[in-house]
Amino acid sequence: MFIKIKDVNYHITVDGEGESLLLLHGFTGDCRTWLPFIPLWKKYYKVITVDIIGHGKTDSPKETKKYVMEESVSHLKALIDYLQIAPVHLLGYSMGGRLALAYSMEYPDTVKKLILESASPGLRTELERKQRRILDEKLGDSILEKGIISFVNKWEKIPLFKSQERLSPDARQAIRDQRLVNNPMGLANSLRGMGTGAQSSYWSQLYQFPKKALLITGELDQKFDGIAEEMAKCNKKMQHLNVNDAGHAIHVEKPEIFGTIVLEFLRS
Repeated sequence: MFIKIKDVNYHITVDGEGESLLLLHGFTGDCRTWLPFIPLWKKYYKVITVDIIGHGKTDSPKETKKYVMEESVSHLKALIDYLQIAPVHLLGYSMGGRLALAYSMEYPDTVKKLILESASPGLRTELERKQRRILDEKLGDSILEKGIISFVNKWEKIPLFKSQERLSPDARQAIRDQRLVNNPMGLANSLRGMGTGAQSSYWSQLYQFPKKALLITGELDQKFDGIAEEMAKCNKKMQHLNVNDAGHAIHVEKPEIFGTIVLEFLRS
């Protein structure tokens, strides 16, 4: 199904009935990220997936301003209002986790529970953000200049995804195929508008978040494991759960464990 929000056509899927669970994928992903979990989760919830702007079947506008985090948050609010699903359980992975957190900080009354998988509240200082913006701009330019295949070849080899080398050839190919169908313009503008360097820092506001939140990380992803540990110290309502022998994408590397963790937290 497609829903038009501020001149952007968003692709979404809806399965099941009950309280709503909205799922937000990571950079280079799309709705298919969550397909393995829908059969289980839809038994208890109305499961909604959305292709974030610049990804999957959702539009990939040329204007970078349509991708900035604040605009993406407003689009998400309009989508939730249109579907009349508030208060909603919100789950986001990596980039989708940053979007989920930004939305939840802005509209906490519309969120029931928040789950963040390998996500960050942003970089702490303006210098860090500036340095990261420069890197994201260069990567975005490279995607447009060299094409999607060259980018994916490089992206799938970054240290963050090292642990995924243990996946079966079929699993790795499925991830690669998903990345390759994305629009180069959409990915480049996502980096420019929604990259970690472009978003505001929420570190100083974490203490006041009023809802229960689960922070899921993999023990092999030391960077995001440390970030989640610090986040949990900022707010007693935030629970950090570390998954053994998993890296950045727990939902890919340990799908059965991940699906159970999410369900147990939501139903607790």
